[in-house]
Amino acid sequence: MKELKSIAVLAGRFGMLPGVGRKTALRYAHAVIDMSEQDVDAFCAALREVKKSVKLCSVCGNFTDDDICDLCRTRQKKQICVVSYPKDVAAIEKTGAYDGAYHVLHGTLSPMNNRTPDDLNLKPLIDRLDGVDEVIIATNPDVEGEATAVYLARLIKPFGIKVTRIAQGISMGSELEYADAVTISQALGRRTVL
Repeated sequence: MKELKSIAVLAGRFGMLPGVGRKTALRYAHAVIDMSEQDVDAFCAALREVKKSVKLCSVCGNFTDDDICDLCRTRQKKQICVVSYPKDVAAIEKTGAYDGAYHVLHGTLSPMNNRTPDDLNLKPLIDRLDGVDEVIIATNPDVEGEATAVYLARLIKPFGIKVTRIAQGISMGSELEYADAVTISQALGRRTVL
């Protein structure tokens, strides 16, 4: 049976979302068809509203609906945790383990994808280093995240600021036999005294 053009177009739009494959996109499109008119209108209104009201904080680059986000207004400024994306701020905030400021780069260095330091939100970070004691680099433990961490450390250390990297290693609840060699090596290298 031939797929209807409107379903294909909608599925194509859902397929643009990260992690949404063809089957999931079609399932979403069919779910929209099953929605009431009011639910579809509310869904469309929510999409328009989020595009209209969410912007980037002028200080840290995190998502906000104001010029400066709540975290920049209320947090101590002696520590800045540098992350790749706003979703990383949300992940750290869920832990409740950090009370400092953030800075969002909006990407990582990637020569393969032509992402250079000019493509990252770096100048505002450098502009706010006065009075900062420590910069915590919390990029992902992959090649691009590591390259970005090394670049940031070289950029920030001349300011006389302590630069640290989040620890990496074996995650809680996992089993050593299933961990890769790099992860085990990092866990051994970053062990702590009990």
